[in-house]
Amino acid sequence: MKEILILCNGRPPAEALFHKVRAKADYFIAADGGGNIARNFNATPDVIVGDMDSYEASGKEPFEIILQENQDTNDLEKALFHAHKQGGTHIRVLGATGLRLDQTLKNLSVLKQFHEDFESIIFKDDFGEIQLIDSPFKASFSIGSTLSIFPLSGIVSGIVTQGLKFPLREEKLQNGVRDGTSNEVVENPVTITYKTGDLLLFVAD
Repeated sequence: MKEILILCNGRPPAEALFHKVRAKADYFIAADGGGNIARNFNATPDVIVGDMDSYEASGKEPFEIILQENQDTNDLEKALFHAHKQGGTHIRVLGATGLRLDQTLKNLSVLKQFHEDFESIIFKDDFGEIQLIDSPFKASFSIGSTLSIFPLSGIVSGIVTQGLKFPLREEKLQNGVRDGTSNEVVENPVTITYKTGDLLLFVAD
C-alpha cells in the first residue's frame, strides 16, 4: 500500500485538513498551481507536475519540477499518471473542487478515467469527500452522517441501498430527473449495489 496526496489548484483546503492528509501520505504531488498552495502552508512537495501555467517558481525549489506542456490532459491527469508510475495505490486529492465549475466537472471526469488504476481515489475538501464506488459497496459511517449518491454516467439503474433513512430498492437515478442528494445514515454497515452505470458517493463531514 502506498498512499499519495495530490494537491490541485482549486479551492484551497483548510490548512489543518491539508496537514492531516499530508501526515498520512507516503508521497506528495503538487499539481501545477497546487505548489503555490503548498508554499502558503509551508509544505514541500516531493514533486510538482503540470504545464506550469500557474505555479510561481522561485528558481530555488528543493524538489523536482516535471514540465508537461501537453494540453490534451489537465494537471490532475498529469499528476495521476505520475502517481501511477510511483506505485501509488490509495490516492487522496485536495483542491480538486471549488472555484471554476468547469474544472470541477472535468476533475470528476478524470476520477472516472483513472478509477481502475488505483485501489481508491478520493477527492476531499472542507465539506466532505467524494469517490466513484463499485458494486457491491459496503462501509460504516457515523450515525446521522449525510450521504449523497449521484449518477456520474447520467443514469445508474438497479440501485439497492441499506442503512439509509430513505432506501432505494431496485431503483434508477438519472441526471435531471432524480438524484440521491442528502440521505442520512441510520445503521451500519451501509451497503449499496447497482446494475449499470457509474455512481458517485459523497459523504459530508
